[in-house]
Amino acid sequence: MSKLGKEMLIGFVPVLLVFLIYMGINVIPIVLAGVILFSLFYVTRMRDRMGSASSERKGKSRTPSYLTFDDIGGQDRAKNELKEALDFLIRHEEIRKFGIRPLKGILLTGPPGTGKTLMAKAAAHYTNSVFVSASGSEFVEMYVGVGASRVRDLFKEAKTRAAKENKESAIIFIDEIDVIGGKRDGGQHREYDQTLNQLLTEMDGLHSNETPRILMIAATNRKEMLDSALLRPGRFDRHIQVDLPDKKGRMHILNIHSKNKPIAEGASMERVAGETFGFSGAQLESVMNEAAIYAMRDDLPVIEQHHFSRAIDKVMMGEKTDREATMEERKRVALHELGHAITAEQVKPGSVSMVSLSPRGQALGYVRHNPQQDQYLYTRTELEQQIMIALGGAVAEEMFYGGRSTGSRNDFEQALRLVRTMMDSGLTGLGIIDRDMVTKEELMKENAVILDELHRGTREMLERYRNVFEQSLDILIREEVLTGDQFRDLLGVPSSAGQTPA
Repeated sequence: MSKLGKEMLIGFVPVLLVFLIYMGINVIPIVLAGVILFSLFYVTRMRDRMGSASSERKGKSRTPSYLTFDDIGGQDRAKNELKEALDFLIRHEEIRKFGIRPLKGILLTGPPGTGKTLMAKAAAHYTNSVFVSASGSEFVEMYVGVGASRVRDLFKEAKTRAAKENKESAIIFIDEIDVIGGKRDGGQHREYDQTLNQLLTEMDGLHSNETPRILMIAATNRKEMLDSALLRPGRFDRHIQVDLPDKKGRMHILNIHSKNKPIAEGASMERVAGETFGFSGAQLESVMNEAAIYAMRDDLPVIEQHHFSRAIDKVMMGEKTDREATMEERKRVALHELGHAITAEQVKPGSVSMVSLSPRGQALGYVRHNPQQDQYLYTRTELEQQIMIALGGAVAEEMFYGGRSTGSRNDFEQALRLVRTMMDSGLTGLGIIDRDMVTKEELMKENAVILDELHRGTREMLERYRNVFEQSLDILIREEVLTGDQFRDLLGVPSSAGQTPA
């Protein structure tokens, strides 16, 4: 029934009842009959909805297309750890001899896009198991008991399909388990609690001597929100961290996604891997896809290196926009980005790859850096250098305009985040501290001391290069792009200094 029809019916029924009462007709039997008919209609409708949802979920739960661990790049440690856990499911006779309790659940944790779902699908093929999957959101309903019923149906379906397909084991995969497995606080979410209780009960009912053997795999990027009853041994016994890939892992992922794409001979996957530090597997796949789209737009038969560079920019910051900025805004943005670039070249020679005035996403301009070695530990000096690079844009605006603009907002957020990292790592004048044991005034005072000192140092550094600002500004306004080599020539630094070869 359409929305208009429902509104007309809601308005017509009360009027009809009032009219019948006015005519002296007893409306009680009519109202009772209407309630019964509506109840029957509602129950039938809900049964159809639940049936369609169940059939849709069963369609999703079919064993996925052939996928092995070799098809998943960048997660060697996590894959090896998962294989070791899955061997308990395969070598069940051997582990029984040693009296080893088999695993009931494996929890995959890590940032989005790192391949947790792919690893669960590969696990089904590795163990020759039935694969049944669901998302945490599928168990959330406003009607009490529906979520718990769906949990029971999930385990029942896994056992039924395993018996039907003559498989000895089944893997149940729940993505986003934090939706139903969140910490219980005794609040209003009683339906969530019932669903979680049912899941815990089903996991406790899994036994190694039963056939088929059931293994639960769940994924989340918010492990800290899960209830402790889920995380204890005997339920989710193994917690496997699926991290962002390192350079070697990124190379593996890029090579996997480049197999069906025509890559130019001069294009370097190693350079792409170096420029994508911090990218997830999903982002790397998007880079390869966007690069292919750019090559197709240019009507070229192969994907060249500049297509990958443009694709990385798009994945990081979004597509180019058609914003029409005034000349004064363009000059301010150009000086702002030059401030970042000059500071970066001074603290990390050869680090600037490009200065661009092309708007992308929310950014009106940006500085692209040359690929650096993956780094996970930082000294105080290195963190201070990053803060100076972040402050360089605002300092440049102050030098030429006497004040800042809203364009420095993200830079300041980055600088404050770096200062917090320094404090939490014991790299400030406060020493080793616990934030809860230090007053807010002390934290703000130390924050101001650090930022003021680095601000002065950045200002003194940039004042020595006013002529570079003026020379670079004309080129950047005219051409919108300043390459790293051009920029270093203007800066008076040899192009080979620290430059990563293209």
